[in-house]
Amino acid sequence: MTALLVAGNDSAPTGPRALTSDQANRLAIMRFRNYQAGGRAVTIKVPGTAGGLIITGSIDYRDKLGYGAVHGTGRDTSSDGLIEWTATTVFVHPMADAPADAPASPPASGWYGRALRASGSSLDSSLAIALSLGSDRPDNAELLPQNGAAWVGKDRLNGHQVDVMTGPSARATSGTAGSVRYWIGSDGTMYQVHVGVTSESQPVVIDFDTQKYVPVRPVPGITPTR
Repeated sequence: MTALLVAGNDSAPTGPRALTSDQANRLAIMRFRNYQAGGRAVTIKVPGTAGGLIITGSIDYRDKLGYGAVHGTGRDTSSDGLIEWTATTVFVHPMADAPADAPASPPASGWYGRALRASGSSLDSSLAIALSLGSDRPDNAELLPQNGAAWVGKDRLNGHQVDVMTGPSARATSGTAGSVRYWIGSDGTMYQVHVGVTSESQPVVIDFDTQKYVPVRPVPGITPTR
């Protein structure tokens, strides 16, 4: 069952209500803004019944490639290390003492690859969702309300005044319009995303610009696809 997501602690939501034309336009260009930027620094908080995971790193939205350091929360450190992923493949580099930030140049060896699972893994769902938040063209603003988009309220996030909006469905998780919320700035910049995932009571939380963006370099065996 997906979680009901609410706006941040400093907000007082008064919605949901229909989007204004300006809000619809900003929601329509948010993924395109990520693509225009080339890449964004991200922190991905992955829920889990035995403890969550936090991935701190960067996503290249043109080459569709993510890279970061992984740390467990409330669990052992067996999942700690480095991770790099595409829309189809995950590479992990286990480390007993993982750094807070992934090194700019990925290690040349010690990686283990596998296919990214389409279902049954909150980690893989989180990776796919984060990677899907960039597009080489804007969405159709006129169609957004039909796909579940609405305005929820206002918030202030890391010094930015934002609008909180629901939907459209996360491209990596169909049928999620009601459980996706976007924190969007006045120019369409995406600052935070919450997405409900199956079997978890808490949402995936993706924060942008949490640290300096570092260009993503492929590890051996990964071929980015545009």
